[in-house]
Amino acid sequence: MRDHYAVIGNPVQHSKSPQIHAMFAAQTGQHIDYGRVLAAIDGFSSTIHSLREQGYRGANVTVPFKLEAFALSDQLSERAHDAGAVNTLIFNEHGITGDNTDGAGLVRDIQHNLQRPLQGQRILLIGAGGAAEGVLHPLLEQQPQLLVIANRTLDKALRMIRRVEERGDLRYVSVNAQAFEALAGQTFDIVINATSTGLSDSQLPLPEQLFAAGALAYDMMYGRETPFMAYARQQGAAMIADGLGMLVEQAAEAFFVWRGIRPHTAAVIAALRG
Repeated sequence: MRDHYAVIGNPVQHSKSPQIHAMFAAQTGQHIDYGRVLAAIDGFSSTIHSLREQGYRGANVTVPFKLEAFALSDQLSERAHDAGAVNTLIFNEHGITGDNTDGAGLVRDIQHNLQRPLQGQRILLIGAGGAAEGVLHPLLEQQPQLLVIANRTLDKALRMIRRVEERGDLRYVSVNAQAFEALAGQTFDIVINATSTGLSDSQLPLPEQLFAAGALAYDMMYGRETPFMAYARQQGAAMIADGLGMLVEQAAEAFFVWRGIRPHTAAVIAALRG
């Protein structure tokens, strides 16, 4: 008897999640089927109810449905509540539980795979949309020295700061929001691009000399050299990484939520890169 899971999005055909979870299942001896489900833009809720009626045990949620998944959940994990979005759904007799594994995936990729500690570091988080919201609290939990949120629309970044202040997460961390032009003259140990500029080849208005000695430049997009990665290379960042490791690590966290077993990710990341 196999348990059924899926990734739901629009578009969804490009998703690597079925391949990733198939490798996890083979590695751990878990009997699951994992597929892709294309939901109509106005049909996310009906798609979820249909999957539950078919006996599915859970689902991953991708663009553009993470906010709808949040609203549809009967219960929310603490990290989903913090993120204001859901990328992992658990179906059981109690209803729908929403979780968010994106931040855990990012933190594990940076600290475990890239072997870069976050504690005590000066971090620049670029963007104030859903991707940035999803990773903000997990980054803060690692107690960096400083975390700056930079965004074209400063008000959105300031709203993120206010929500952090309301939750009381700033006892050990200095956090502030800045416009791009205010970054001139500052340097950071870790710079994370959480915007979607890599999809459109648009350039971020970042100043020169942003990277401290030994700095990591991390783009949450994957699969190609983004303009941000090219900028970081030109500016002499010591380490440049895309988000493929984050993709695999957030999937591993979802697998653990569903199955209670944490798969090994290194071989899966290597296979996808190969």
